[in-house]
Amino acid sequence: MLATFDEVVARAKQRPSAKVAIAAAQDRDVLEAVQMAREIGMGEFVLVGDEELIASMASQTGLRLSDLEVLHEPDPRIAALRAVELVSSGQAGILMKGLIPTADFLRAVLNKEVGLRTGRLLSHVAVFKSPRYDRLIYMTDGAMVVAPTLQDKVQIIQNAIGVAHKLENEMPKVACIATVEVVNPDMPETVDAAALAKMSDRGQISGCIVDGPLGLDNAVCRESAEHKGVGGPVAGRADILLAPNIVAGNVIYKTLVYFGQVETAAVVTGARAPIVLTSRSDSPEARLNSLALAIATS
Repeated sequence: MLATFDEVVARAKQRPSAKVAIAAAQDRDVLEAVQMAREIGMGEFVLVGDEELIASMASQTGLRLSDLEVLHEPDPRIAALRAVELVSSGQAGILMKGLIPTADFLRAVLNKEVGLRTGRLLSHVAVFKSPRYDRLIYMTDGAMVVAPTLQDKVQIIQNAIGVAHKLENEMPKVACIATVEVVNPDMPETVDAAALAKMSDRGQISGCIVDGPLGLDNAVCRESAEHKGVGGPVAGRADILLAPNIVAGNVIYKTLVYFGQVETAAVVTGARAPIVLTSRSDSPEARLNSLALAIATS
């Protein structure tokens, strides 16, 4: 089981020909990540966007465009479609967002003619490495699905365990996060959590162990779980945290980024290929980790 981002990067470097198509690549932060990836021999890149702006920003970051393929398309929306088409046609295996609004980027991803639809729900999987834990912790979904239904949560879990499996966590433990550890009809997320746990027990969700509802503390901390008398195979040992909604997931993600000493990465999954959808708040290291995560799981 891969337990650090160094191991994820090493896995990605084993696939040096993995090609990333970047939509509207005239983004300095993204080009810095590309430069970092090139320095360590990770991946190949196709930059789709405004060639003049890309060249100007590349010179500022030290990125040599002579080693890269650049496709000139100044209109970000058309650039997104061209990047998506590179992936859907098999000319690239990973898609990355550049300087384009997320809505326009996702509109290209879901385009009926050249898009990356699979019939599955698209969801966001964040990955964290804290010095307090000996493993990677996954969290979903803090960026894509606003108010997931019970069936949405089943697909979100399946997407997350697909990422975990590719990083060799063969039976991840999934904690359905809520405010309390008991089912309360006034808190729908606790009812969903109990249903998901029972679905896991009966094999309706496979490849993982699901339990809940669990508070965040007793999902990841054995001492907290023992103190509260919360038992089961997941309590205190969770690998994947299922947020009840996008608000909770987004707050968990940003709290860890800004207040915790954690390394981060993220990928959007459920499409025909991994999608790197980084945030403006992400550090260059986080962008590199996200690229490595996408390549390693492609």
